[in-house]
Amino acid sequence: MDQNKLHVAIISSPGMGHLVPVYLLANRLATHHHVRITILAVTTQTSPAESQLLGSLADLDHINLIKIPSPDISNLLDPDDTMVTRLAVIMREAKNNIRSAISTMSSRPHALIGDLFSSESLPIANEFHMRKYVYVPCLARFAALTMHVHVFDKEVKGQYVDLVEPLRVPGCVPVRGQDVPDPMLDRNNREYNEYVKMGINFTTLSDGVLVNTWRDLDCTSLDALKYNETLKSVVKVPVYDIGPLTRLADPAGSNDSKVIEWLDMQPVESVIFISFGSGGTPSAEQIAELAWGLELSRQRFVWVIRSPAGSAKDGTFFTSGSDSPNGPPDFLPEGFLNRTGTQGLIVPLWAPQVTILNHKSIGGFLTHCGLNSIYESIRGGVPMIAWPLYAEQRLNASLLTEELQVAIRPAVQPAEEVVGREEIEKMVRSLMEGEDGKRMREKVKLLRESANHALMINGSSYKSMCEFITCCQNNN
Repeated sequence: MDQNKLHVAIISSPGMGHLVPVYLLANRLATHHHVRITILAVTTQTSPAESQLLGSLADLDHINLIKIPSPDISNLLDPDDTMVTRLAVIMREAKNNIRSAISTMSSRPHALIGDLFSSESLPIANEFHMRKYVYVPCLARFAALTMHVHVFDKEVKGQYVDLVEPLRVPGCVPVRGQDVPDPMLDRNNREYNEYVKMGINFTTLSDGVLVNTWRDLDCTSLDALKYNETLKSVVKVPVYDIGPLTRLADPAGSNDSKVIEWLDMQPVESVIFISFGSGGTPSAEQIAELAWGLELSRQRFVWVIRSPAGSAKDGTFFTSGSDSPNGPPDFLPEGFLNRTGTQGLIVPLWAPQVTILNHKSIGGFLTHCGLNSIYESIRGGVPMIAWPLYAEQRLNASLLTEELQVAIRPAVQPAEEVVGREEIEKMVRSLMEGEDGKRMREKVKLLRESANHALMINGSSYKSMCEFITCCQNNN
């Protein structure tokens, strides 16, 4: 490696939903801006999918990977602590290991980037005379809300979900109480305090915030973060819109896939793809209703399915890929597989999502609204059924359905109530056959072109990334 190149280290918290965005940022910096990259990945050793991705990262020539062992936090958690609390505690306790890893590097980085759960490690950068940044692989409205929530904490009484009026972040689209991220649902829960602290850290411990978005996706919130004087007095640091960083289809990577072979035989834009991401786990009752809805719709489908995990909506976040299929799923309605044998395809656990979403036969995507999946759908030109389950996914769904109008969503919150088969049938038919589906398909294809343009040389996100890199270089 060229020792004179700008060298950036990026900290990743555990989970596929965090490791993938860190890899995408690292790859973009390395391949498009010729930056030396080291990823400091805190691992949990419980997710086969994560271990597989780490193994592939270790083989890359343009990225240096350092695995940070996850600390023992068993005596620091209560049995009912949430995923957000667990991640916050893991990353807090991993600080010493992260510091040790940096101190032993033969070539010290010039800048340190922490993902959204790694903000407490940013002061380590001061010890080694590095610039320090936060990477928020989420929408601009989530970033704005997170950095402003400590203001609401002082000004708003009672639970946010009980508010009649929406929350108003200066300059941003108002946020309904029902759409707030999970940590804001219960102000008495430990995860709420972790979330408030995280937002404060973004603005007080960093030299800037990188957000995985682009101008045309959520310009109102992005403009507020950059130019609204009231919000800037809270945020305090520069905000860089650098997205959409997302995985792209590899045409040569899945030619032997059973799924792709099946899709090759279907008409153009005739298949709906159903997947709840690496962590999403609908209940057994909801899976049954979804199966009935798909069958009643008579639409072609590819459904990536895993065993239900009780009441947890994010039941496989830390264990993605560990569920072992053993014959046909026994939690589907009796006879479902026989009745839909020519209509659809059930795929246990995992499928090449990016390749599927870029296949000509795909005409819709039922998604949990994780940002990785949303961007992959937009880059594939595929409209969506928004089915938010956890984290900030309800906030994402509101943007997709109400402002961008590239998705429809159930009348109830899928994380709280079971969506019935009749409504599922209606949504699937509307997306795949109706006039609303046609309009959404046209809008999402325009959004795809906008995303591509933002990342091109002289595009808005490319320029913003260059500004970030210049700030790092000026510190050397």
